[in-house]
Amino acid sequence: MISPRSQSRRYAALALYQWRLTGEDPAQIKRNLLDDPDWLQAVAASLNGVDEDELLDAKERFNFNLELLDELMSGVPEHIEEIDAKLDQFLDRPISQVDPVELAILRLGAYEILFADNIPDRVAINEAVELTKLLGAHEGHRYVNGVLDKIARRRSGDMGRRV
Repeated sequence: MISPRSQSRRYAALALYQWRLTGEDPAQIKRNLLDDPDWLQAVAASLNGVDEDELLDAKERFNFNLELLDELMSGVPEHIEEIDAKLDQFLDRPISQVDPVELAILRLGAYEILFADNIPDRVAINEAVELTKLLGAHEGHRYVNGVLDKIARRRSGDMGRRV
């Protein structure tokens, strides 16, 4: 079973993906996520590799850390300019050409590395890599790992190690 914190990152990645595609307010996307049990059921089923026709029990559907989800859904949009500026330093293409799912995951990972002092860099990178394996393009996890590793190394050199 997936940990509540990992599940929060999965939901946040999907919500941030939706934010990029629709431009809808991130707070509204989060409310929709929490208020629509059918949508959450479909997301949970797809994230847990269950056929859409199979029902997950509430324990599996709602097994996420609301505090982390809140932090990610407010922190990434709040710091998006700084996050994207840092990503731009290490991307091999314009940010607009990065796969939207991978960009959402990169933004989550970069946020955790740059702004979440309670999360070790290696955890942020590992979680982003695992998310990309699940949701991203084939071999996209290598790209995400490389970009986030460079951000963490640069940050560690600038501010002292946190890995």
